[in-house]
Amino acid sequence: MFNSLKYKLWRRRLSVSSARMAITTQRPWPLRAVFLAVVVGAGGAIAMWTYDLGRGWTAPKAGDARRQLAEYQEQVEMLTEERDRFSTTVNSAESQLNIERSAQKQLAAQVKALELENTRLKEDLAFFESLLPNGTGPQGVAIRRLKIDLIAPNQLRYRLLIMQGGKGDQDFSGNLQLVVTTLQGGKNAMMNFPEGNSNELDKFKLGFRHYQRVEGILTLPDGATVRLVQARVLEKGQIRAQQSANL
Repeated sequence: MFNSLKYKLWRRRLSVSSARMAITTQRPWPLRAVFLAVVVGAGGAIAMWTYDLGRGWTAPKAGDARRQLAEYQEQVEMLTEERDRFSTTVNSAESQLNIERSAQKQLAAQVKALELENTRLKEDLAFFESLLPNGTGPQGVAIRRLKIDLIAPNQLRYRLLIMQGGKGDQDFSGNLQLVVTTLQGGKNAMMNFPEGNSNELDKFKLGFRHYQRVEGILTLPDGATVRLVQARVLEKGQIRAQQSANL
C-alpha cells in the first residue's frame, strides 16, 4: 500500500513539473515567399505615398508654376515698355537740347553780326553828319576819321574817311600814305605804306569829288610793337591833310 501511494505522488509531481509541448503545422515555402512579397510591396507603397505627400506639400503644382511664369513674363514686358518709353523721352530731350544749343549759337552769331552792323551804322551816321559843313579846311581836303585796330600780333586794320569841302565842282586825285611808328628791339622805327616799289600802290590811290572811304590791312614785322599811325593825303607829292591815331 505504501508503495502504491508513493507511486502516485511521484506520478503527480512528474505530471506538474514537466514542460508543455506545442504542436505546430509547418507552412510550405512558396506560401511564405508570397506573404513576404506582399509585406514588402505594402511597405514600398506606403513609402511612395509618404514621399508624394511630402512633395505635394513642398513643391508647387504645375499649374501654379505656369501661372507664376506668365506673371513674370507680363512684368518683364511691362518693364521693357517702360524702359523704351523713357529712352524715347530721353532721346527727345537730348534732341531738343541740341536744337536749343544750335539756336543759341545762331542767336549769338546774329547778335554779334547786329553789333557789328550797329557799329557800322554809327560810323555811317557820323560820316553823313560830317558832310553837313561846307568848309573842310584851308586846302579843301581833310581826313574826317581814322580808326586803327590790331587784329593779329603783326597785323593792323585801318579805316579812314577823306572828304573834299567847298562846292565840290572839281575831282581830287592823289595818294594815301600811312606812316607807322613801331618799337623793335628796344628802338623806335618808322615804316611807310606803301613802299616806293610796292605792288600795292594802286590800293593807296585816291580819286573822288566829295568823299572816299579807304580801308585795308597792314602786315608788320614779327615782334614789332605799334606806337603811332599817321595817315597823310598827298597831291603831287605835297601833303594836303594828315591825321594821327594811337593804338
